Amino acid sequence: MKCIYCGHNESKVLDSRAGDDVIRRRRECLSCGRRFTTYEKADIIPFLIIKKDGSKQSYCFDKLFKSVKWAFHKRGISDEDIEKLIHTMEKNIQNRFIEQLSSQELADFALAQIKKVDLVAYVRYASAVKNLDFATLKDFINNMQEN
Repeated sequence: MKCIYCGHNESKVLDSRAGDDVIRRRRECLSCGRRFTTYEKADIIPFLIIKKDGSKQSYCFDKLFKSVKWAFHKRGISDEDIEKLIHTMEKNIQNRFIEQLSSQELADFALAQIKKVDLVAYVRYASAVKNLDFATLKDFINNMQEN
C-alpha cells in the first residue's frame, strides 16, 4: 500500500478489523513511520437491467434507492436501513450470478425485501411498480390477499 504522506510503496499492517462488507486496516509506512488507515471493500460486479421496451441499462443504486425511499416515506425507516435493505437485495442477486434481469425481476427482489420490513411500504412499492390501480377498498384487499 502506498503511503499517503511520503508515497513509499511499502507499509505494514498494525491492525485489521472486519465490518459489514469492509475491512479496516491500520497501517504504518516503512519509510517515514507515519500511520494511516485504509478501507477495503469488494467491488460488486455490475449487472444489466432489461427495461420493458427491451433496452438495456446498467443497474443504478441511486434510482432504486430513490424509489424504495419513496415507499418508506413517513414510515420511520432511516436512509441507512434502506441502504442495508438494498445491499442485501444486491447480494442476493450477486450470489445467484445473475448478469442481467428484467426491471420487473428487480422490482420483485425489492418487494421481497421491503415486505420483510414494512407492509405499508410494500403496498406502496407494489402499487407503483406493478401499476396497480385500486379503485375501491375491495380491490385493495383482494390484491393483498393474493400477495
